[in-house]
Amino acid sequence: MDKKRKYPYFIENPLEHDRVRRFLDIFSAILETSNYRYILDLYSRVTMKCSRCASECQIYQATNDPKDIPCHRTSILLKIYKRHFTLGGWLKAKFTGGSGLTEKDIDEMLESYWNCTGCGRCVLYCPLGIDHRIILRLGRYILSEMGIVPKNLLVSTREQLQGETHNSSKVPLKALQNTVEFLEEEIEEIKGVKVKYPIDVYDAEYIFFTPVSDYLVEPDTLMGIACVLHEANISWTIGGTNCDGVNYGLFYSDSILGDVNRSLISELRRLRAKKILIGECGHAYRAIKDFLPTYNDGEKIEVVSIMELTLQLIEEGKIQLDKNVIKEKITYHDPCNIVRQNRGIEEPRKIIRSFINDFVELKSHGQYGLCCGGGGGTVAVDETNPYRMNVAGKMKAEEIKASGADIIITPCANCKKQIGELIQFNKLPMRHAGLHDLIFEAIIMKDGKKHGTDD
Repeated sequence: MDKKRKYPYFIENPLEHDRVRRFLDIFSAILETSNYRYILDLYSRVTMKCSRCASECQIYQATNDPKDIPCHRTSILLKIYKRHFTLGGWLKAKFTGGSGLTEKDIDEMLESYWNCTGCGRCVLYCPLGIDHRIILRLGRYILSEMGIVPKNLLVSTREQLQGETHNSSKVPLKALQNTVEFLEEEIEEIKGVKVKYPIDVYDAEYIFFTPVSDYLVEPDTLMGIACVLHEANISWTIGGTNCDGVNYGLFYSDSILGDVNRSLISELRRLRAKKILIGECGHAYRAIKDFLPTYNDGEKIEVVSIMELTLQLIEEGKIQLDKNVIKEKITYHDPCNIVRQNRGIEEPRKIIRSFINDFVELKSHGQYGLCCGGGGGTVAVDETNPYRMNVAGKMKAEEIKASGADIIITPCANCKKQIGELIQFNKLPMRHAGLHDLIFEAIIMKDGKKHGTDD
């Protein structure tokens, strides 16, 4: 395989010599310092040949390439584990001369593991309960320790952890302050109410983390969130040292995953906030919600998504939404990193039905919904756009078009980018929006303009 030609978006100068030895050394070190061995032992005893996952994998359905079947992808790493890290594999090789890890295996992993969006839909259909996402993340983790990782993800996480700005888009604090001041002016002009974005406020109930890209390209989402928190008199703050909820470590490195989570916890402790509030982002929510207990030294810290909080405030009567503002037909895309764990499914729908009159579901939705096609960090790598449009997002684009909706709600930064590009690429007669974009239009503000954006 010509890696430089086929994968120009991987970092320059990855390890090119002794790759087999280095792969096995890294694999061994990870097994000694983690609990992956237990899941590998279990999965390596299972015969994965039913290919039930193939019928539900949108990548395989687009390519019909056996290499894109999830259980085939998983079997690559399991074969290496059995051969090199189990007694049975060692004995078999010793007495029968079985082959070990080769350069070809590494190249196949490089290709296969970054073709997958890691959406986890296959896991729901596996009759044996194999979680292919775990094996995918382990494979990417080993490769990343060899220097094989998309440049965009590496640069973003290094800037987030080591740069002066401590966010993945390298936005200085002064620029962040200027942005929120502009948004405050926009809200006052549109809604007639002075709404503040508090930065570095101590002892707030919530510290708010959202992908820093929201401050750059999704202002309506942030204005909707700020209006909800203002109207309900919620105590919240944005961290001046760390405001970014992005955690690309979820996609390629457990080490990075832990470092980013620790940085968020550190910011919460610095400002003495009580809870973590995550904005509209699937992977940011999952990364901190599921993995926080591993890194918070036993301290119980509540993690809440903005959709959970907004629904609670609606049900408590603390915010009111005008049911006559949004007149378009609306559909909703479920972010994989939220719904695969069978959570965050009903909350947004209850919010939508509280003020949307014309709502239609996509053909696949809820826990079993199709991936946007840009999951697993691939949407952050612009060079993958042709693949995301023509392969990974093909079925999603067809599903969106079939809905006949005017607006598709995509409450996730990664999904917004991917679905926005799908709409443009396929020339679909619709637009995408965040859930709080529409809430911003419909929210009724006390002492504000009577009909929000209708004035």
